[in-house]
Amino acid sequence: MAYPHGELLRSPSVWQPVSAEEAWRLKREIGTGASFVAGGTLLRTQWEAGLAPYPAHMIDLTGVAELSGCGPVDEEDGGWRIGAITTLAQCRSHAGLFAAYPLIMEAARTIAAPAVRNLATIGGNALSRTGDMATALLALDSELLWQNDAGTVLEPLSDWLDRERAGLSGAPGLLIAILLPAACRMPITPNARRRCAFHKVGRREAFIPPVVNVALNVELDGDGAVADIRISAGGGTMIPARLAAAEALVRGRLPDAALLEELHAVVMGEYAPMPDPLVGEDYRRMTAANLAAAALWQASGAGGRGPGEGEKPCC
Repeated sequence: MAYPHGELLRSPSVWQPVSAEEAWRLKREIGTGASFVAGGTLLRTQWEAGLAPYPAHMIDLTGVAELSGCGPVDEEDGGWRIGAITTLAQCRSHAGLFAAYPLIMEAARTIAAPAVRNLATIGGNALSRTGDMATALLALDSELLWQNDAGTVLEPLSDWLDRERAGLSGAPGLLIAILLPAACRMPITPNARRRCAFHKVGRREAFIPPVVNVALNVELDGDGAVADIRISAGGGTMIPARLAAAEALVRGRLPDAALLEELHAVVMGEYAPMPDPLVGEDYRRMTAANLAAAALWQASGAGGRGPGEGEKPCC
């Protein structure tokens, strides 16, 4: 139900904390009448459509230094930290992030229009649960760093999504950053054996929410067989999930035509889309299976796409 014009025109109180701890304290003190805001692209859409209450208080996160920045955690660890309010445009254009985790750029470039990517944040897209970035981050074994009553708490993204899928909804605090493990980082060598792929299908060619999206992150051994793999899939109102049966099927095997055919059949049975009044479930299962097989074929090096103008190949 849409809100009255007076409700939409009412000016909220705006709070501007300078630390994550202060931002969380404000949220706890004000309660449900306050919303965290950074880019605000999704929230604005929800408010205007009457899908979420217009807040009496906004907690502006853009001045919180801990939520910004993107780079290696430290030289020895090799993993990366991305501040929650880093914009999608910044993710797409960050040369170091592109070299280390190109799957992030591959997902970011498919989300919305450029004007939206200049404002929308990686944290906001991931916490929407159904955004493209959640699927990509899941394939990277990402972790979420929260600020809450216990201080700072680290949690695997997969655990949070599992709780959401079980109906235990709600972020357990303020998202500070997303941590990417060294194990999923691209080797900085000419003969890198870790590859990635991200594919998305929507109802039109560009700037669309996904009907189906699939992310793949794979390590190949010296013979070209799959040594390690992570496949995640989402789309529509479905909370993305890892495809464990598909991963188990391909691990230790060469990505040949026979394996791709088997993978297609397994994904058809494992992918579980939510009902959509405009797109049938059988179509979405078939699409997910096609995308997963194409992603593995691309990552194997046999079917890799060429880079776009000014880009390096992801895989």
